Amino acid sequence: MNRKTAREIAVQLCFAASSGGRSAAEVVDDFFSSEHYDTLLTEDELFSQVPDDRQLEYIRTLVMLVEEKKEELDGYVEKYAKGWKVERISKTALAILRCALCEILYVDDVPASAAINEAVELDKGYDEPDTVAFVNGVLGGFMKGEFAKPPAEAVCTSDK
Repeated sequence: MNRKTAREIAVQLCFAASSGGRSAAEVVDDFFSSEHYDTLLTEDELFSQVPDDRQLEYIRTLVMLVEEKKEELDGYVEKYAKGWKVERISKTALAILRCALCEILYVDDVPASAAINEAVELDKGYDEPDTVAFVNGVLGGFMKGEFAKPPAEAVCTSDK
């Protein structure tokens, strides 16, 4: 299983945790129980491989971070969605945005550009082109707004 597949599973679990009223830990534990995951192996190519320990840790960490940092992440989404409340955003797009923001902010081995590109590509499989553009715009706005470098201050080198 590659990181892209693990990311998509994490997005699905974030979606499930936000929709079902269960904690992220419960959702992850139930999902990866052998009784449940074994039934998925033949249903969807996404689940054709069982994640190894490293991939499972990545999925678990991302899902748990999304739950832990949900208010902060939603604040960023609303700030850069310009006039959109979180409640109006598709639940799938919101799960993708939350995961991408978590990767940018808290997962050191994922470059921000990779998190954004993967989020946009992932959303193409779930949402309409307008929503994909929206996701791209929110993440692009976030990067510009939160990581823009301030203008260099003039340095006085003269004693006059």
